[in-house]
Amino acid sequence: MNVAIIGATGYSGAELFRLLYKHPHVGRCDVFSSSQDGMHLSESFPHVGAVDSAVLHKLDIEALSRYDAVFFATPPGVSGEWAPALVDRGVKVIDLSGDFRLKDGAVYEQWYGREAAPAEYLQNAVYGLTEWNREAVREAVLLSNPGCYPTATLLGLAPLVKNSLIEGDSIIVDAKSGVSGAGRKAGLGTHFSEVNENVKIYKVNVHQHIPEIEQTLQMWNEAVAPITFSTHLIPMTRGIMATIYAKAKQPISPNDLVDLYKTSYEGSPFVRIRQLGQFPATKEVYGSNYCDIGLAYDERTGRVTVVSVIDNLLKGAAGQAVQNFNLMMGWDEAEGLHSLPIYP
Repeated sequence: MNVAIIGATGYSGAELFRLLYKHPHVGRCDVFSSSQDGMHLSESFPHVGAVDSAVLHKLDIEALSRYDAVFFATPPGVSGEWAPALVDRGVKVIDLSGDFRLKDGAVYEQWYGREAAPAEYLQNAVYGLTEWNREAVREAVLLSNPGCYPTATLLGLAPLVKNSLIEGDSIIVDAKSGVSGAGRKAGLGTHFSEVNENVKIYKVNVHQHIPEIEQTLQMWNEAVAPITFSTHLIPMTRGIMATIYAKAKQPISPNDLVDLYKTSYEGSPFVRIRQLGQFPATKEVYGSNYCDIGLAYDERTGRVTVVSVIDNLLKGAAGQAVQNFNLMMGWDEAEGLHSLPIYP
């Protein structure tokens, strides 16, 4: 099995290369770039070392068509332009950008500020929230990998929304991310002196992941109204914590709440539900493909609290992409992803 990564010089692309380089079913993993043809990936990421296949190639449809699967770890707009031609040639495509996550091109253009991919590809793309879409993922040719914030949020909300246990107009998500979520390109907002000892809210009510989350929630339950979704940048390298609040329709036993989640994620190797009274921390999933979830119910307010944590570069990007790739190829979804979190 030979695969290619487009966009390997970004953080998610580098993590993809690390995972696929040691994947038991991948014979060769080549890397492509639109601007660094002939350079070795180690010039951007010295930790890669002198791996023969890590020389960057220029983008070329005919060359890319010879691979069994192609991963896009690119900024918005790239996969929307290049992926359709590969799909038409029968190449399996796993896209880590937002280009195929939204079914309505007009909504994409509103939130991303650029032209959407052709409508037929938007409609045919499979949304790869693995735990809730396995059968479709297995049949996918064009796979849209969910965003990092949506992954943590949707995994945290799914059992409540699918079982109609919460008021559809009561969802509030308070989410926090490490700096790597902003990508590798330098910017004033991610300078050390700006981030260190500081917490900043950003993209208030306008984050591009809002319609992605709402689209999936409303597919699960039409009663879900627009959500309140706030994002914060915190002074750590990687990790996401989504603290989610929603009003329960009826009082629910905290033990029943935990049991619901354990039943819902039974057979899902990368979702771990904490015991009642225990809540996860980002460090406890660092460097892994796990999503850890803690739960509480407040009898005074009638609200459910869900705390969901992931590593934004793994379960929120490269790890989930490999998990989906495994299913698309007919393998166990955990192949190449068995590592425990790095701690401390």
